[in-house]
Order: sequence, then C-alpha cells, then structure tokens
Amino acid sequence: MISRRTLPWLATLALPRTARGQARLPVVGFVGFASQEGDRATVLAFRDGMRAQGQVEGRTWRLDHRHAGGDVAQGGTIIRDLAALPVDVFVVPGPAAARAVRRATSIPLVAVGLPPVASDPELFASLARPGGSVTGFASFGEEMSAKRIEFLREAIPGLAAIGVLHNATDPTFDAWGRLTEVSARAQGLCATAVPLASRDLAALAAQMSALRAADVGAVVVVRDFLTSSLIEEIVAAAMVEGIAVIGDQAAYAQAGALFSYGASQTDLFRRAAGYVVRILRGEKPGELPVQLPTAIEFVVNLRTARALGLTVPHAILARADEVIE
Repeated sequence: MISRRTLPWLATLALPRTARGQARLPVVGFVGFASQEGDRATVLAFRDGMRAQGQVEGRTWRLDHRHAGGDVAQGGTIIRDLAALPVDVFVVPGPAAARAVRRATSIPLVAVGLPPVASDPELFASLARPGGSVTGFASFGEEMSAKRIEFLREAIPGLAAIGVLHNATDPTFDAWGRLTEVSARAQGLCATAVPLASRDLAALAAQMSALRAADVGAVVVVRDFLTSSLIEEIVAAAMVEGIAVIGDQAAYAQAGALFSYGASQTDLFRRAAGYVVRILRGEKPGELPVQLPTAIEFVVNLRTARALGLTVPHAILARADEVIE
C-alpha cells in the first residue's frame, strides 16, 4: 500500500481515485491550435511553472499535450478525445481554443491569452470573478498595437504604408486586425488588411508580393493559432520581398521578424501553472480572477535589420529587453 510517509510528494495534490480506489495522477490536457513547434516554448514554460510549484511530472501530475497545426477541426477532435479520458484540467493558449474547450466540456480550463476585458461572456463574466469553468491570464494584444507602430515608424524612416496580417477565419482575430489598422491610420500610415484563411503558402507569397508592389514596407502580424503555426513561413515570404515583419511575441523576433513587442508568454504560462495546481487542490476556476500581464518583452533582431538595409536607432536598442545579433 502507498503511504504518504514513503511518498511525501503525494501530499501536494488531492489525488483523484480510480474505480478500484487506487490513487491516479492528475492529468493536465494542453491543447494548442498552433503547431507543436509553435507551442514548444509555452509548453516548456508551463512545465517550468509546475516545477516551481513543487510538482514532479510523472510523480504528482501528468501532462498530455496535443497540437492541431492550425486546423480548427483537428483541435475540436483533440478536445473531445482529452475530455473523454478525462483530463482534470485543460490549459490552452488563445481565445479560440478556450472557446472550443468551453463549448465542448465543463472540465476546468486555464487559458492564456484571454481578452483583457470581459468582451466575450462565453469565456468569462468579469476579470475579478470569471464564473463558470474558465479562468486564466489576459494578454495585451492589439491594445498595444499603437506602441508597436510607434517603434516601427522610428525604425523605418519614411514608412508610409503597412500591412496587417490576420486570421480571417475567426471573428476575434478579424476584429483585432481592424484595431491594428485603426492604430496605424491614427499615426498617419496607410493600412492594408492581409487576411489569412489557410496554410496555403503560395497564397501567402502572392499576398506579400502584392504588398511590395503597393510600396508597403512592413507587416504587423496579429497573433493567433494560424499565424503562430506559420511564423517562419510568414517571415520568409516577407523577407523575399524586403518587407519587415513585426509581432507581439518573442518567438516572432527569434524567427526573423524585425522586432516583437508584447506580453511575455513564458511568464504567463509559468503563472498559469499556479492556477492549475490550485484547481487540482479543489478551488473553482470561476472564483479565480483573470490576471493581467506583468512582464512586457521588447526583442529586436539586428541581423534582420541588416538584411533589410535598416539602421536601428540607439534609442530603440536602449529600450530593448533582448537584441538578437
């Protein structure tokens, strides 16, 4: 018989029981609508967060992470499969995956990348008291687009027009794209919508070519599961045309974007682990407030700047949290 004396780590969580009364490890289901590579850093950050909470993977908990590669239908299948196991808590990046989990099951959900206001009652009622089965961490996305565009205008003298690349298949991301366009026009730039409907790389290349023909010098990417699954492809297609790419996560700059500016996803997923542990110990997600980002990252890729023939001003470099040489 297993005793707490011989295995003290069992005391850290209220372990569920099998039909025979045996203790089983709680299972956390990570559902990423992006690619496995696109989700890799966030999965690692979540695991780091669980270790910081005193949890030992394989001893006090188990992670089942699956990725849809930008395919929403596949994401739905993953959610149903994990719910049938069942998992004890879901963890997801982004509102689209959060909404899909919420519609499929009442299993508790910790989401990262929620809107920073209660704009979607299907997800949560208020930041302070979400209600229901969903809680998590908001991520300032297009609300910070004005700052990104400000940096962009400093980095590219004479910039007159930008493209705004966004997922056109989801109303949330379509709306975020429009917010970025409004921010660009408010700063005197011409903004062109670049709707992305699939992983069709030929269509993506054609869109970038059309932007270059229209003298568009930069593309701001609205982050979501589809664009996150195509980070490297988006950067490569833009670089062929000499167009700078701007994102809101460090992963974009690391993949070759000129810079990224936004909430630290690593920090948010580490913090998400704390909520998962609290839920596994019996707390209700609807009583855990949705938290706002506390760490903002600004990453500049000088290697990309040189390839584009740009000289990044020292004022920008001085504000960067990381400079990729």
